[in-house]
Amino acid sequence: MILIMRSQATAEEIAEMLKQWGVFIKVVVDIEREILAGGSDKHYECEQELLKDGSRQRDLWGADWTPYTQTIVFESIINIRPSQNNRTMIVESPELREKISRIIIRLLGER
Repeated sequence: MILIMRSQATAEEIAEMLKQWGVFIKVVVDIEREILAGGSDKHYECEQELLKDGSRQRDLWGADWTPYTQTIVFESIINIRPSQNNRTMIVESPELREKISRIIIRLLGER
């Protein structure tokens, strides 16, 4: 189940998003609206939910969140954006990774 998080996730919401992969959650972060969608099989499914919710494509970035270790992997096919100077699946900009991290930690991180 894909959930859009606008405020800190509850333990139940984290458990629901973990059902897809068990140990990590695929998330897509809207860096302008400072929200995220998580819990899908593929990043693009979260991306689609955020686009339907009013997000702009250029503001959406994919990552994986592992709640047990509180780690983030900044890799997704949706991150390939030559027009935004991101030519690989990995988010290359340290500033952008910092924004994404802040949002993920605020919404999904330790309580």
